Amino acid sequence: MMSLRTLIVPLAFAPFALSAQFAINPQLGIDMTKLSGDDDLLNYSAEVGFMIGGDLRIGSRFYFQPGAFYISSQTAVSVDGAVDLDNSITTSKMKLKGLVGYNLIDGDAFRLRLNAGPTYNFILNVSDEDGSYDNWKDDFNSGSFNLDAGLGADISIITLESGISYGLSKAYKDQDGFSSDAKYFTLYLTAGLVFGGSH
Repeated sequence: MMSLRTLIVPLAFAPFALSAQFAINPQLGIDMTKLSGDDDLLNYSAEVGFMIGGDLRIGSRFYFQPGAFYISSQTAVSVDGAVDLDNSITTSKMKLKGLVGYNLIDGDAFRLRLNAGPTYNFILNVSDEDGSYDNWKDDFNSGSFNLDAGLGADISIITLESGISYGLSKAYKDQDGFSSDAKYFTLYLTAGLVFGGSH
C-alpha cells in the first residue's frame, strides 16, 4: 500500500519541476491585415496596426502555447469605378491562441522556434477613419476562426516572432443584396521578453 510520505514528497517538489517547463512571454508588435478574395466591387489592402498581449509556453522543446492579444488592425477599402470612396477601417479584436510549438534550436542563450495551430478573433469594434459610416460592426460577423503559423527566436530573454494568420471564417455577414466570401489574412511581427523556462 502506498504510504502518505510517498504521495507528499513528489507533490512538494512538483512546483519546482513545473517551473522549469513554464514560461511567460509578454509581447508588443505590429500587424497588417487585409481581406482576401477581392470582388468586382471592393478592393482591400493592409495598413499597419498594432497588437499587445502575451503567450504562455508549457513544456520544454515541444510545448503548448496558449495566448491572448488585443489587436487594432487597419485595412484600406476602395470601391472600383467610384470617386472619393476610398476609406480605411479599424478593426479592434481580442485574439485567443491555442498553438503548439517546437524548438528547432534549443540552446540556453538562443532558441529558434516554430509554432502553429488554431486561433479565434472576437471582434470588439469596427469603425472607419472619417466617420462617414457608423454601422461597420453590424456588417461583420462577430468573430473568426483562423489558422496561425509563426517563426520566432529567443536571444537570452529577448524574443522576436513573425507569422501569418489565415481566416477560415467569412468576415462579412450575408445580408439582403450582399454576400461576400472575404476572409481575414494577417502578417504580424512582435518583440517581447520571456520569463521562466530555462532562462
